Amino acid sequence: MSDISIEGECEADFDKLRDVFAASFSPDRDHPEVGASVCVYLRGRKVVDLWGGYCDRDRTRPWRQDTIVNMMSVGKGILALCTHILVDRGELDLDAPVARYWPEFAQAGKKDLPVRYLLDHRAGLAAVDGLYRGMAYDWAAMVRALERTTPMHTPGTTPCSHSITMGHLLGEVIRRIIGLGIGDFLAANVTDPLGLDYHFGLADEDLPRCADFLEDEGQGLADYLLANPDSIPARTFGPIAVYETFNSLEWRQSEVPAANGHGNARALAKLYGALALGGELDGVRIIGREALLRASTEQWEAPDLATGLRMRLSMGFRLGSANTPMGPNRAAFGSTGAGGAISFCDMDAGLGFGYAMNAKFPGLAAGPRTAALVDALYDCKF
Repeated sequence: MSDISIEGECEADFDKLRDVFAASFSPDRDHPEVGASVCVYLRGRKVVDLWGGYCDRDRTRPWRQDTIVNMMSVGKGILALCTHILVDRGELDLDAPVARYWPEFAQAGKKDLPVRYLLDHRAGLAAVDGLYRGMAYDWAAMVRALERTTPMHTPGTTPCSHSITMGHLLGEVIRRIIGLGIGDFLAANVTDPLGLDYHFGLADEDLPRCADFLEDEGQGLADYLLANPDSIPARTFGPIAVYETFNSLEWRQSEVPAANGHGNARALAKLYGALALGGELDGVRIIGREALLRASTEQWEAPDLATGLRMRLSMGFRLGSANTPMGPNRAAFGSTGAGGAISFCDMDAGLGFGYAMNAKFPGLAAGPRTAALVDALYDCKF
């Protein structure tokens, strides 16, 4: 077993979850944890809040209560929520053409492309025309490129994860309507009202508490891009600098919201804990229950062209499946991040769950550490 000290709080009914979390640090495991946090909200109350390990590969910086880390595509669920907040307020129509809100988007055959396809990854805009490496860090450049891009397939026909472009597409629609960048919109409408430590674009003062995102040799983005330059996954990640480690200052401080949101398990569990109660927690309502039910309605279940994984997707949220462990309730919804991070809501159980780690598990599926934690959660009595 590991000699890692697990800190935080855990109610007795959830001891099994604590034990599984602690065991995941064991050096006897394949790809053990280096540093991680896990948190559970149940019917509006925090019942588990644990963390342990280290922020760096050399194990010199302990993982603290306020440590944050890059949670990769967990941000896609946050993007979806921000978008549905505007739908709930009557400021955005999912069936309207994107060009109604963003006129320049109408170029290259996209005049009638509806907003809903930006959410469910069927817009055909997973890759951009006129690509150059590092474009993702320049918001204006990405917007111009997306305006000029011709969909890679007929919109509405082919599920293909918009691994990077989802954030710029939805973020620009939100900016055109509200006049705020996605990071500011998130803070004003979600994270500040609920007191959540989750960010699109880190401020200088947040950098010292950020854990390093850790990949093993051979599983990094550069390795894949260089070995498979013409593949669809390589094209979808094309706007990222080829040697990006996901620890650069540029990555941490720019807004690439489909993939570079930074936070911890506590923030995500509280957020999805609020959604589990219909969008309100501690007297703060961020979205209506009916809007959430519409947002979490399944749109497709199929292999994703970009990742090769079979997925279930709603209007921007991942739904539980073999590659997306969210417990036995098929209505549970949330988002996962490459390497294992996950956050989800089970409205029937009143449950919000968050898990964040820095040691990426190989591959694009959530991985066995994540699945073991979710299985242990649902084995607990609540």
